[in-house]
Amino acid sequence: MEAKKYNISVEATLEVIGGKWKCVILCHLTHGKKRTSELKRLMPNITQKMLTQQLRELEEDGVINRIIYQQIPPKVEYELSDYGKSLEPILTALCNWGENHITKIYGDKHLVLADSILNQ
Repeated sequence: MEAKKYNISVEATLEVIGGKWKCVILCHLTHGKKRTSELKRLMPNITQKMLTQQLRELEEDGVINRIIYQQIPPKVEYELSDYGKSLEPILTALCNWGENHITKIYGDKHLVLADSILNQ
């Protein structure tokens, strides 16, 4: 199998965390394990299908762990893997930049940011 070629290393990063929802999912998981239903509640604009797809891709890339509890009813949680935890400084930098951008455009970030633990 031929090795993939990247023009610049950020392409490899974006291949794993790019898109509208992956960074949002990862940011929520920096605050601890979450069930699928919790993530859906925290991200009301994502469809169930898209959430499931994004979680599967992040798991395939080794960035999150899927924990299955053998109980009835079945329980599944997601958490950052050790490898995924290495993304925390990147996610923090993205959040900080976003806050600065919001402040620049709107003035008061509280006017446009949802009331969430991530926005405190």
